[in-house]
Amino acid sequence: MSHDHSGHDHAGHDHSGHDHSGHDHDHTPTVTRDNERKVLLSFSLIFTFMIVEVIGGLLSGSLALLADAGHMLTDALALALAYLAFRFGRRLADSKRTFGYLRFEVVAGFFNAVTLFAIVGWIGYEAWERFRDPAPVLAGPMLGVAIAGLLINILVFWILTRGDSEHVNIKGAALHVMGDLLGSVGAVGAAIIIYFTGWTPIDPILSVVVSLLILRSAWKLLGKSLHILLEGAPDDASPSAIVDHLLRSVPNLVDVSHVHVWSITSGRTLATLHVQPATDEDARVVTQTVERELKAAFNIEHPTIAVTWNVGGSSDCSLSPNVPADARDEAVSDGHDHPASGRACGTHPH
Repeated sequence: MSHDHSGHDHAGHDHSGHDHSGHDHDHTPTVTRDNERKVLLSFSLIFTFMIVEVIGGLLSGSLALLADAGHMLTDALALALAYLAFRFGRRLADSKRTFGYLRFEVVAGFFNAVTLFAIVGWIGYEAWERFRDPAPVLAGPMLGVAIAGLLINILVFWILTRGDSEHVNIKGAALHVMGDLLGSVGAVGAAIIIYFTGWTPIDPILSVVVSLLILRSAWKLLGKSLHILLEGAPDDASPSAIVDHLLRSVPNLVDVSHVHVWSITSGRTLATLHVQPATDEDARVVTQTVERELKAAFNIEHPTIAVTWNVGGSSDCSLSPNVPADARDEAVSDGHDHPASGRACGTHPH
């Protein structure tokens, strides 16, 4: 298989078979004003109560409250970052950033995951210091502030989990708040135990337990945001699944190759691929059908489809791990795919 070089673009791929009917190339991000409002309201509630909790922690001498207040501070920073990410994400694409600023939302989610790890480390250090040098804790004020903090966190978590809760930016902020909610539960529990038993070591012990719960959520968020930043394929749209589906469902399609699929941000999937119709005359109908199938079956909102014409020869993807480094370098230098060992990346021979 090879590409017809008449009318092809700078990458050496003929896109004359790429159907543009009913498909615009405006990458302006969908406005997420509802997410913005949720994040801004949550920030206001968290930041206000953080100040109250710092005062309560200092007056009562509770590490659990101070740890929770520190977590609330990072919550406030995470929510502020999430809000800025949505604001930047609404900016239009330009000549330098052709997909706009949508990826900034994922960067915010990644940053929030990293800060969660820092919080866990800080809580662990403070707990160790408290074990070495126990301090008196006033259970009454601690319990009052902890209960109020718990109610605030429940309210904020409820706000953030309404609607688009799987967006990495919202998820990152919600995980911060969930960790803080668990911290408030721990502080309430510690205050009750200290009030009835006077056993103050429960304060740092519950702080460590809560931090371990936070660590698990942080790890999952880090993996999800990093996967998007590394252009990983969405779980429900792997190259092999796309190839299998198209070959089963598109008439007169004999091969699919050079499949690359990735997310710009949560829920915004793009793909590029080459298709070979049974005859060159089938090219237009095949590409139109492929585009419809990609949108319907995999929610790929912007597929870019090139046609592999039936004129003999073969073509290998320069990104394939089976292509020698010198061949990849040559492909990059002149903008063409060159035959080499291996086959199209992201697919398998049929």
